[in-house]
Amino acid sequence: MERKFPGIKRNTIICFIIFSIVLVFVAGCGNGNKDVVASVNGEEISKDELYEVMLKQNGKQALDLLISQKVIDLEAKEQKINVPDADIQKELEKYYESYGSKEAFIQALEMNGYSLDEVKTEVARNIKIKKLVEPRVKITDEEIKEYFDENKAQFAQEKQVKASHILVETEEKANEIKKKLDDGEDFAKLAKENSNDTQNKDSGGDLGFFGSGQMVKEFEDAAFTLKVGEISAPVKTEFGYHIIKVTEVKDAQEANYEQSKAQIKEILFDQKAQTEYGALLQELYQKYKIENSLEEKQK
Repeated sequence: MERKFPGIKRNTIICFIIFSIVLVFVAGCGNGNKDVVASVNGEEISKDELYEVMLKQNGKQALDLLISQKVIDLEAKEQKINVPDADIQKELEKYYESYGSKEAFIQALEMNGYSLDEVKTEVARNIKIKKLVEPRVKITDEEIKEYFDENKAQFAQEKQVKASHILVETEEKANEIKKKLDDGEDFAKLAKENSNDTQNKDSGGDLGFFGSGQMVKEFEDAAFTLKVGEISAPVKTEFGYHIIKVTEVKDAQEANYEQSKAQIKEILFDQKAQTEYGALLQELYQKYKIENSLEEKQK
């Protein structure tokens, strides 16, 4: 089931990844390629024609991206910066958490025609960038404390529940599944076999953690009244009939400075890194010999 208000973070991740990959694709279409990519009433459209259109629309952006990627790779190689698989996996886990599960994230990628390997390549390059920029970014304890004092509400934790669900179309089907659960059958197994929610059925219906206002009211009301391990009776919403199982609960907590310091440091780093990354690129553009024939043609 899609959340009532899908997180901006989720959509941003996918959009950024797709944008990066699409721009790189532009650069690989040309070179006199007559391969047919489509036809209309027998009239063929070649890769060259596709390339020309994409070049006009996104050509400069694509080339700028490729140039920046190349200079980053060269500088990382010169500085002997390596990216262990464990670091890539750690970043991927953050993406999985944003989507509720690894399966949901991969499904979102595949729906847009992209693979996990392509994402890993982008993640590895972002880690290289972070390692190159890191020595240039300075964050003081005073800055961290000031940010905390000005944004305390951001670091308070509201009550959250982690739940799984099985979504079906009819009340009759929901009652049938509930009876099987009452008889001891496995929730995850029944979700995989019966749930209409394609985003999470393969992960046993796992929705991850959610707080107040993220689900439709009927679903939320039921989930927040359940105890850990408890399974609801069928709950009707605009999506159909749900059977909900709560698997974990996080109680509300006030903002705590010591517990928030690492997160704030990361936020401040990201803010400052944007500026430093631009400055770094300008230095690397001067350091490495760059020839841009597209830029010459546009003059």
